[in-house]
Amino acid sequence: MASSTCTAPVSVAAPRRPVLARVLKALATARALRRQRVDLAALDDQMLADIGISREEAQREARRPLWDAPSYWR
Repeated sequence: MASSTCTAPVSVAAPRRPVLARVLKALATARALRRQRVDLAALDDQMLADIGISREEAQREARRPLWDAPSYWR
C-alpha cells in the first residue's frame, strides 16, 4: 500500500490589511476630501481667480459626491 501525505495549500497572495484599517483609511480620505471641497466653496471670487477657477467651477466641485474622488486620491 502506498503512503500519501496531504499538505495544506501554500498561499502566494500578498497579506491583506485588516478590514478595520481599510475602513478607517477610507473614512479619513472621505473626510479630507469633504473638508477641501467645503473650503473651496468658501473662497471669495478674488481667491478663486488667483487659483484660476470660476465660482461656478468651485461650486460644481463642492457638490460632487464623496465617492466621486479624483483618481490620485485612491
